[in-house]
Amino acid sequence: MLSNRLVVLVIGYFCGIFLSGYAYGKSKHKDITTMGSGNAGTTNTFRMFGWKAGLITLLGDVSKPIAAILITWLLFHKSCPEGVRLLELYAGLGTIIGHNYPFYMKHFKGGKGIACTGGMMIAFCPIEVPLGLGLFLIMTAVTKYVSVGSIVGLISFFVQTVAFGELGILDVTEKYRMEVYLLAAVIMLMGILRHRENIKRLINGNENKFSLKKKEGTV
Repeated sequence: MLSNRLVVLVIGYFCGIFLSGYAYGKSKHKDITTMGSGNAGTTNTFRMFGWKAGLITLLGDVSKPIAAILITWLLFHKSCPEGVRLLELYAGLGTIIGHNYPFYMKHFKGGKGIACTGGMMIAFCPIEVPLGLGLFLIMTAVTKYVSVGSIVGLISFFVQTVAFGELGILDVTEKYRMEVYLLAAVIMLMGILRHRENIKRLINGNENKFSLKKKEGTV
C-alpha cells in the first residue's frame, strides 16, 4: 500500500499543477501572479478579470481532484478494494499540493487550494458539499471576506469527514479510518496555513473585502 500511496500522490500532483487562472491570464497576455494578491486561484482571477474568468478558473480547479480521484478509483478499485477510499483521499491531497506548489512556477507559487478542496469533497464524499458550501457562502456574505468563508469551509470538511467516518457513511474500513482522519486534518491545516497572510490582514483590519465588481483598470 505504501507504493500505491506514493503513486496516487504523484497522479494527484500532476493533475493539480495546471493553473486555470494563470492560463487564463496568459491568454490575455497578463501574469496573474503579478496582479492583485499575486495568487493564481479563483478569487484573485475573479477580482482581476471578472466573473467569467473567475468561473472558468473555478471549474478548472474543481475538476482537477475529481479527475485524480476518478483515475485512482479506476486503477485500484479492483486490486485494492479495502484501501481505495484512502487512496482517493491521497490523490486529492496530491492535487491540492500540485495546485498550491506547481514545480514550474517561480517560488512554486500557485493557489490556496480551496476550489481544489471543494472538488475533492465532490468526488470523495459529496454529502459533505451542502454544509461546506453553505457555510462558505454564508460566512463570505456575512463578513465580506472570502478568506473567512474558506477557513470555515476547511474546518467543516475535517469535522464532517470525522463525523461521517464514525457513522460509517464514508465506506472506509476500520484499518484505514484514522489515517483518513489524519489526511483530512493535514488538508485542513494546509489550507489554513495558505491563508496565514489573510489571517494577519484580518487581525490588522486591512483584509480585502469581496465585491462582485471587477477591479478598475483590469481586463
